[in-house]
Amino acid sequence: MVRKIFGFLYKETNTLNQAALLLGLFAFLSQVLAFLRDRLLAHIFGASTELDIYYAAFRIPDFLFVTVASVVSLSVLIPFIIEKEAKSLSALRDFVDNIFSFFSLLIIFVSGLAFFLIPTVSGILFKGFSDPALAEVIFISRILLLSPIILGFSNLFGSLTQAYNRFTIYALAPLLYNAGIIVGIIFLTARLGVLGVAIGVVVGASLHALVQVPFVLKAGLFPRLRLGFRRRQGFGGQVGGQARFFDWSVIRQVARVSLPRTLTLSMSSLAMIFLVSLASLVAAGSISVLSLSFNLQSVPLSIIGVSYSLAAFPTLSRRFRENNLEAFRQQMAITARFIIFWSLPATALFIVLRAQIVRVILGSGLFGWDDTRLVAASLALFVLSSMFQCLSLLFMRGFYSAGFTRKPFFINLVSTAVMVVGTWGLIKVFYLSEEFRYFVSALLKVEDLTNTAVLMLPLGFSIATIINGLIHWVAFERQFRGFSRGVVKTFFDVLGASVIMGSIAYVGLNIFAPLLDTTSLVGIFLQGFGAGLVAILAGIVILSLLKNRELFEIWRVVHGKFWKTKVIATDPEIV
Repeated sequence: MVRKIFGFLYKETNTLNQAALLLGLFAFLSQVLAFLRDRLLAHIFGASTELDIYYAAFRIPDFLFVTVASVVSLSVLIPFIIEKEAKSLSALRDFVDNIFSFFSLLIIFVSGLAFFLIPTVSGILFKGFSDPALAEVIFISRILLLSPIILGFSNLFGSLTQAYNRFTIYALAPLLYNAGIIVGIIFLTARLGVLGVAIGVVVGASLHALVQVPFVLKAGLFPRLRLGFRRRQGFGGQVGGQARFFDWSVIRQVARVSLPRTLTLSMSSLAMIFLVSLASLVAAGSISVLSLSFNLQSVPLSIIGVSYSLAAFPTLSRRFRENNLEAFRQQMAITARFIIFWSLPATALFIVLRAQIVRVILGSGLFGWDDTRLVAASLALFVLSSMFQCLSLLFMRGFYSAGFTRKPFFINLVSTAVMVVGTWGLIKVFYLSEEFRYFVSALLKVEDLTNTAVLMLPLGFSIATIINGLIHWVAFERQFRGFSRGVVKTFFDVLGASVIMGSIAYVGLNIFAPLLDTTSLVGIFLQGFGAGLVAILAGIVILSLLKNRELFEIWRVVHGKFWKTKVIATDPEIV
């Protein structure tokens, strides 16, 4: 039994949909744990200042992870790993040792510097907190600095498991990460408050890294630390013993690729810091509303966008390295069509069923009905950009696999500027214009609530994200002509089906409401589940009548029992 479990976890996955569905399955399981995590947080703290402290404390460590740890990210390292592995195993080992050693010194130095700068930076960013609350933000942030260090090492291990198509074990890591946080919430928050949650984060990050170690050890690729400069022959002595030293030529190659990507990702992280900073000025609990709704809207991104873009990335890298541009373009188009196929219906259902989703997942303890309505409204505004969030991930990985790392940076720079200026402007208009304020509040059914200005933050985010996705699409089409053929047809087919699904779900809510006790958790769940199920069945019928090829391909993969896929090829085939 144990051998079968390990065989499943460490097996190789051989096609796009098999890999994406396995990643999606584990992403869904991880999201189930994330739902439990957020429900426990909402139950214990509600949308309160204490929960605001926890989410605010996350921002600086998360920024370090996104920027510094991106040096060893999947998108940067996988093409190098594939290239080195094609030469020899020893070349790959040498590469891994160099990257591990450089990253170790870099992340420890930067985290140590951040430890001393956090009080100053937090005081600038979170002016809405009282002095005691700000002191707690600083304390929790310093503990969470362990997270980017551990997750950075996990990223390096994950690059190896991904490059060798061990998608299952890689997909298990986020599940264990959330499990560690839940352990902290359950066993430590009663005595330690949000400090217990922070300890759980560190435990979860450790599990995230450790689960990937067995494969790295078995492959003979566990990194060794190098602590100095590599000596050259004829200068300063013998070459012997050079394995103990850095090869700066390797570091420069990776830095040349990772720097534009680091700057690109830093734009997104800075944008989120900006949103949280604004939320701290609005009202107590606003950061919690923003963060909880952002976590919920990330479900389609994690299950669809991340899964498909990660599954496609090794193949895209290989196809471009082989100079097979037609196969590269086909792989991108196929992946984009499947992302659209899943994300548009999910968007429609999230918008219509938002109150049921939020109440079922978060509605207990100190998290009241007003909190539910406000988070639901914020969720609806966030998911407007869900498809473009998913596609942007794919486009960025497409550009990275082709070596075009600067374009995503400049595109993200523009969209971040739009978000900063646009969100600030939306808040100003919201406070100055009673008509605009009433229109937005009435549309989202929160007109009787106070502190609805926080809704301008997800609205500004979605507007900027849609612009970001459209610019990425146009730029990719210009670089690789013909990509959009077939993708546009899928978009309009699925868009039409999604609108009908949303309408049917709305009618279903009204039909089921008088038949169920919607004041109870079970009643709300059954109302949303029933309406959603009817809408999904209607969507399947509509797409079948349209002879949608993505629907039939998904059915073929599921019918073929993708979870029992045998290990065959090392190079993923194009579906």
